[in-house]
Amino acid sequence: MINIRPYRIFNVTFARFADVSPHLRRLTFVGPEIADMATFAPDQRIKIFFPRDGRVPDLPKRGDWYKVYKALPPADRHPMRTYTIRHLRAEQCEVDVDFVLHGETGPASRWATNAQPGDRVQISAPNRLAQGEIGGFEWKPPASARRILLAADETALPALAGILDELAGRAAPPRVEAFVEVPSGGDRIALAGWPGLELEWLARKNADLRPGDLMVAAVKRAHLPQGAGNPELVLEDIDIDANVPWELAEPAGDDFYAWIAGESEAVMAIRRFLIKDKGLDRRSLNLMGYWRFGKVYE
Repeated sequence: MINIRPYRIFNVTFARFADVSPHLRRLTFVGPEIADMATFAPDQRIKIFFPRDGRVPDLPKRGDWYKVYKALPPADRHPMRTYTIRHLRAEQCEVDVDFVLHGETGPASRWATNAQPGDRVQISAPNRLAQGEIGGFEWKPPASARRILLAADETALPALAGILDELAGRAAPPRVEAFVEVPSGGDRIALAGWPGLELEWLARKNADLRPGDLMVAAVKRAHLPQGAGNPELVLEDIDIDANVPWELAEPAGDDFYAWIAGESEAVMAIRRFLIKDKGLDRRSLNLMGYWRFGKVYE
């Protein structure tokens, strides 16, 4: 029996873009291999490999592609960054990915800013032919959840937008309090809504604000379940310069569920507040560092 790995390498071509907001650009990739791509949740993660020094990525389409990648000297590796599938149209062999643009300060933003139709990249994404657990997503609210907290910055906005799409399509959507921190007021985009959604946009108008500050402050004024705080509780230390903070919910019939994603230091501050100060059950909390201010996660 052939062992089909849950993730595989897809060769794709950049086809077109649309600027969703001043700092968010939607890129559409095409290619016949996308017919075998899959997505299983609104926050489905993929990895994109970008050209380097004019060389197109050429990782082998084998199960050991990541081992091959890590075996290369760092100077020879193509830049790799993690993204979220925004829309997948497998039958049309198209996939949309939203990129945060921050100028020429990184390989992904630089490439997305300057890409021309026909430029090629490689994507590691779920393989629809695989069986069993695929993984690569954390949005798994229990059916019992009637109160949901969402908090994200611009890097997690594509995933949060997909989550709201899913919730709005339910026959009886839950009550949701959502906070979205973005670089500017112009980055507010149209999102799905319903009467039970309270959505607040947080624009960093002050240049002195550190990314994540507004998100942390917003969560601290959120309407949260009553808990018994424990200031003496010692949480496991995480070196966020070396490791991505990534704590996942393990809900079991809980009424409350939280999905928090953004800058790592901000996520850690929210972690302390929700668990120590508010005494919430950490099994109902997804706490995910999507990036680190001043640092690059591979």
